[in-house]
Amino acid sequence: MRWEQKVQYASLSDVGMRRQNNEDSLCIQVSQNEEEFLRRGHLMMVADGMGGHAVGELASQIAVETVPHTYFKSPIADPRISLQAAVTAANAAIHEKGEQNRDFQRMGTTCTVLTLSSRGAILAHVGDSRCYRIRRDRIDQLTFDHSLEWEMRRRDVKAAEKIDFSNHRNIILRSLGPESTVQVDLEGPFVVLPGDAFLLCTDGLSNQLESDELGAIVRELSASQACRLLIHLANLRGGPDNSTVIIAKVGELPANVPPPAPEPLDAPPSALGWIWLVAFWLISFSLVGGVSLVISGTPVYGSVLSALSAVALIILFIKAIAIQREAQNRLNTADELSQTNLSRPHRTAVAMSSEELFQMLLEVEGTLRRSATEENWKYETSEHQSAIHAAEQARKERRFARGCRDLSRAIDLLMSRQPG
Repeated sequence: MRWEQKVQYASLSDVGMRRQNNEDSLCIQVSQNEEEFLRRGHLMMVADGMGGHAVGELASQIAVETVPHTYFKSPIADPRISLQAAVTAANAAIHEKGEQNRDFQRMGTTCTVLTLSSRGAILAHVGDSRCYRIRRDRIDQLTFDHSLEWEMRRRDVKAAEKIDFSNHRNIILRSLGPESTVQVDLEGPFVVLPGDAFLLCTDGLSNQLESDELGAIVRELSASQACRLLIHLANLRGGPDNSTVIIAKVGELPANVPPPAPEPLDAPPSALGWIWLVAFWLISFSLVGGVSLVISGTPVYGSVLSALSAVALIILFIKAIAIQREAQNRLNTADELSQTNLSRPHRTAVAMSSEELFQMLLEVEGTLRRSATEENWKYETSEHQSAIHAAEQARKERRFARGCRDLSRAIDLLMSRQPG
């Protein structure tokens, strides 16, 4: 994508219906100028803390503070390596905090980070918080859940089908904080097209809504309206956990501006240059000269020169091997990271049609309205009636996308008011 493309974004976090405090955290850091965008891009992140009470909240807060700070300050050119290092730094910070206080031991958090830049969409991910991409009628899950269920399905699909995971959905196998080291998944870069939308959320939301619902809501509504509706639906379906969501919609390209091809990612530089070759030959000539002096009858000077040259040659040789090995390690890491250029979505679904979404929201609004009448809720009845009238008119005209927005507004009015 290009700097000129505007990104419409919104976020919302809610404690849910059964929790006393919100252990989720989020952050959005948008590049303020083109130079920063070309170097790092826009960053968005959600984190779901674990550990109970204020412990999980502390872990997720440390994560959303450490990752963007480390990422934007990193001198490393390759954004994938910088993003991986930033998440690793967050793990170290959370683990260190946990070791300082017995009450904080084993605290942890999930972490899902998305960057949007001229390089495309790149993700770093630990845990079961998710990132989706919505492109027209298709919704792709770009992250792999580090959960017991997903891991067992990856290893043996047939065996996993025989297991009931309904009571084990909260078991995750990887998170930031509990251990001193962590394996960070990197995904992308994915090409970003005009009109693409990205959704990041914690499992309090993804466990309550299906992919086809998520895709349709993000597609039909503005970012802010979609965030509110998603949280409302999660709470209406029980709201057993905190719910956090970020939605980013990529705008169209300006007129006469061609879409950019993904920029090539930086490769590790060569380990040994021509200076090393010159040094090798100079020391070798010195060694040969020392041996020649010994042979020609000047044994003292020849022996000293030969010994010094031999020692220098050995040191140079050892140093060259060490540098070459380090460069090979960097190259191997770059090769592993470059394989994510071939990343594919881990799950794909077709979003609901506008008419299907309209019918679903119509049922939700009807149920809410009956509860409001029976329990004498206080809400803006005139605004609500206006929204319902507009939705009915949209249905008559078969303009279901517009009707979804009207129904969403009606639901928001009902959910935003307390019972009287």
